[in-house]
Amino acid sequence: MPNLQRTEERRALAAFVRDRRARTRPEEVGLSGGPRRRTPGLRREEVALLAGIGLTWYTWFEQGRDIQVSTAFLERLARALRLDRAERIHLFSLAQRRPPPHEPVSADTLPPAIQRMLDGLSNPAYVKNQRWDVLGWNAAAALLFEGCIALEPGLSNIVLQLFGNPRCRRRMIDWEGDARRALAKFRLDYGRAQGDPAFEALVEQLEAASPEFRRWWPRQDVSGSGEGIKRFDHETLGELEFEHTAFLVESAPDLRLVVYTPI
Repeated sequence: MPNLQRTEERRALAAFVRDRRARTRPEEVGLSGGPRRRTPGLRREEVALLAGIGLTWYTWFEQGRDIQVSTAFLERLARALRLDRAERIHLFSLAQRRPPPHEPVSADTLPPAIQRMLDGLSNPAYVKNQRWDVLGWNAAAALLFEGCIALEPGLSNIVLQLFGNPRCRRRMIDWEGDARRALAKFRLDYGRAQGDPAFEALVEQLEAASPEFRRWWPRQDVSGSGEGIKRFDHETLGELEFEHTAFLVESAPDLRLVVYTPI
């Protein structure tokens, strides 16, 4: 008996791909439109040519036939149809029931709306990218992390400051526990980056800066928790205890908003 749910998914996939093919103008992909063109958007053979895939296989895919396609097939098709991030995710979800592979890190600036949101928060908060570079912060975070995480361009990487800045180490009451937990979470982002040169350069810096990093990095500890408790012995603010929570930024999923709530 056919799987009715999968049949409906293939129909939805076929409708989505046909619609995106019809919406893609030939001029957008370097082809000539011409007054005699009958097909709105691209022809099937044009999509197959642009994506570097077989016409028969693409036709069956667009027809919703029960065939298996590779990740490389879907990536080439997404590029040929000029799919944006949301459309690419939808394509993979319909075709493979899973999100697409993670794209290389590109977030290095903070959208102005996110900075305005940070400025409106009273608790310490900052936004970091996948490599753990701090891209934006508020006044409370600047005060809490003054001299610990250097909030300025080129010096704002959390992991590098955590392992390489003695003042940061002294301020954290449970430095070893906090550093190990941070390293286990950082490893997940490192793995998702799949050999990105920016990550490899950061790891080299960390290995040169910290004997603890050199000992702990090979242990392969991982953690996905975005919450926890941190305690500080601040030179001017005294002993402080916070619960920190991390949130995804929907418009830029490589960014994390981290908020410290006093407890």
